Amino acid sequence: FGSRVELPESIPARSWRLQALDGAAMAKPGYEKPAATGMAAGLNKGFIVTRRVLRQKPSYRRGRKGERVGLVREVVREVVGFAPYERRMIELIKIGSASTFKRALKLAKKRLGTHRRGKKKRDEMSEAVAAMRRKA
Repeated sequence: FGSRVELPESIPARSWRLQALDGAAMAKPGYEKPAATGMAAGLNKGFIVTRRVLRQKPSYRRGRKGERVGLVREVVREVVGFAPYERRMIELIKIGSASTFKRALKLAKKRLGTHRRGKKKRDEMSEAVAAMRRKA
């Protein structure tokens, strides 16, 4: 179901029918499944059918940040500020050496639980420091 199908010109290219998986597909981007041969054996075995282009599932946008959510988070961050551990991370990042950058990750990992979350938080705090520098 991840293959692109040639659409007739009567259907606009940006139609809701066009299935744009954007990273949710199992195959690599640009991969097109070969047409069935009609034989019962072989790599592309199977009955020859015309492929339907399906509407994109709502579950494929899971985890993508919406416009409203982004705005709300921005306002909350502006009003509430940073948590104490985030302020400490910012101080470590401001020092700017490799060891303090690593220590910031270690601190984030300890507070947030996983390496991936820690890296994401450290990047977020680095971005905050860069924004402060741009402002000043």
